[in-house]
Amino acid sequence: MSEPSGIPAGAPPATHRRRRSVRRALVAVLGTLGLAAAAATAATLPANASAPTPPSGWTQVFLDDFDGPAGSGVNTSNWLYDTGTSYPGGAGNWGTGEVESMTSSTSNVALDGNGNLLITPRRDASGHWTSGRIETTRTDFQPPAGGKLRVQARIQMPNVTGAAAKGYWPAFWMLGSPFRGNYQNWPGVGELDIMENVQGLNTDWATMHCGTNPGGPCNETSGIGNSTPCAGTTCQAGFHTYAMEWDRSTSPEEIRFYLDGVNFHTVKANQVDAATWANATNHGYFVILNVAMGGGFPGAFGGGPDGGTEPGHPMAVDYVQVLQSSGGGGGGTTPPPSGNRDAYSPVQAESYDSQSGVIPESTTDSGGGQDIGSLANGDWALYKGVNFGSTAATQFYARVASGAASGVSGLVEVRLDSRSNAPIGSFALANTGGWQSWRTVPANISSVTGTHDVYLTFTSGQPADFVNVNWFDFGH
Repeated sequence: MSEPSGIPAGAPPATHRRRRSVRRALVAVLGTLGLAAAAATAATLPANASAPTPPSGWTQVFLDDFDGPAGSGVNTSNWLYDTGTSYPGGAGNWGTGEVESMTSSTSNVALDGNGNLLITPRRDASGHWTSGRIETTRTDFQPPAGGKLRVQARIQMPNVTGAAAKGYWPAFWMLGSPFRGNYQNWPGVGELDIMENVQGLNTDWATMHCGTNPGGPCNETSGIGNSTPCAGTTCQAGFHTYAMEWDRSTSPEEIRFYLDGVNFHTVKANQVDAATWANATNHGYFVILNVAMGGGFPGAFGGGPDGGTEPGHPMAVDYVQVLQSSGGGGGGTTPPPSGNRDAYSPVQAESYDSQSGVIPESTTDSGGGQDIGSLANGDWALYKGVNFGSTAATQFYARVASGAASGVSGLVEVRLDSRSNAPIGSFALANTGGWQSWRTVPANISSVTGTHDVYLTFTSGQPADFVNVNWFDFGH
């Protein structure tokens, strides 16, 4: 958004592995009930909802719920106002070609008295546009070594569509801390666009900017991006939760983008050279909220604003929340994505949508996090909405470990859309040297395209546990 964005811990002892059927059944029931409750809650949240309580293993490091009297400004302990048409000495029109002037006036940036921040673009009698742009005073948001950072906000985009929305460009995004006070080092210092939208379209864009401009390893000025529609209500008609999770517990390190808990875009460190990644991530970030008018991104979708554009439609922000998890294996789990998973990016095994017989546990593999364990004959886990694309996947890979006793082995199977369907592929596994002795095992699968629900099923001729799974993905 700062430049033209274009289109964009240790293993449990072996004696602890004995199955406890009552405990396993209880975990399965509680997990299913918890997911159902979360889904019901997400569907019924009011316009002013409290920020969610951090999950186990996560710590809240920043929160603004935007509570306060109607017509008051933001808390200046948390936020700085950006004003005018550029940073001091920075590129004009905020580097994007947008046409508004940013102000600190409560006509542009104000609380609504109901727990929301409103950023409202306005046009004066002379046709000049004003709007609002604020950024956190803090510039130190980054994951700890081996841990994760989650930055999320619940937002309703300006509720305007069609010709009346021409030129609108709301955004929730982040810039690398070295940009503050320099303003000449973009995109090398990194930019993370958690939510961008233009022209009142029912589309959420997420993008990472890095490297050099134009071109370079990050395809500037477009960046490395993807988009997805808002489900249920449109992005303009209702509130949705937009989030970014920066994960240093995986190898390679990755940055994931979510809409309403669904991971629809992931950027991995190995997609660019090591220097480019380090330059974009070896520092903290600050958070920005703004509504621009006009510029490069709206220009790619018809331009504006023009005489038919309606002023006065605010972006409403219910809360902004930043969470951290520590390294060393206790980082907790990401909320299950429930769809739109990339078949060719690692799917964390503990992010299942439903399961039977599965117990998440801490792992020492790849910097920590969790695996799923206590897996034996008849157990399964479901991962909804895995997108294989139009080029057929022919390989399955899983990161597995086993401390099974001598003579105990089993099959790790992949099934599509129903547990009663025949497996499209499988591999056999016996003891790998311990329940945290990890290896990546490949298997051939029948060709798969399109989007499917993926079941991991576990089959054995013995009743004992025979495998742990940390992650899986697919290949061509």
